Amino acid sequence: MLLSRSELGGCGILGVGIWLAVTQGNFATLSSSFPSLSAANLLIVTGAFVMIIGFVGCIGAIKENKCLLLSFFIMLLIIFLLELTVVILFFVYTDKIDKYAQRDLKKGLHLYGTDGNIGLTNAWSIIQTDFRCCGVSNYTDWFEVYNTTRVPDSCCLEFSENCGLHSPGTWWKAPCYETVKIWLQENLLAVGIFGLCTAMVQILGLTFAMTMYCQVVKADTYCA
Repeated sequence: MLLSRSELGGCGILGVGIWLAVTQGNFATLSSSFPSLSAANLLIVTGAFVMIIGFVGCIGAIKENKCLLLSFFIMLLIIFLLELTVVILFFVYTDKIDKYAQRDLKKGLHLYGTDGNIGLTNAWSIIQTDFRCCGVSNYTDWFEVYNTTRVPDSCCLEFSENCGLHSPGTWWKAPCYETVKIWLQENLLAVGIFGLCTAMVQILGLTFAMTMYCQVVKADTYCA
């Protein structure tokens, strides 16, 4: 049951990723250094990977195949250890990650509104509108992009055509990076619960796979 849910979950994630890729382009592609690192691509890769692992586990459980069960256990263990490593490195190098992310996001602003970057353009427009912010660290970040005192229309307090050409008094002043960071910190409990639930599911999957593997080994030894 746990394995079939894992496979269904993978199908769901893959479906959402394909839908985002088809309808929204490379939505949430904010990084200029990693243009392929979009929400759609991440969901597609994650969904496909989860499906493959779930499929291996399901076949291994149905056929009571030692090789497939052990493969499922090893793949799940590698993913779990990688996730744990990423979390530890994130907390250890938080300051460096902050500086790099802000620098990379500012570089990405120069791609706003250019051909082939509809995903980045949409992502910035949505973030600035929903979070009521402008620019990475300040609305003046956009001055370097346009080479003039101007911001995208999504920075305006009241949206209208070419409102980004008006005076700074009509724009959002909050920096987007800090605003989104504060929002994430305020929702840290929900993120933590999600991460804990994910870890628990993976640990249960590891336990189930190893338990079944041991049972199959014992059964083979008994039959022999």
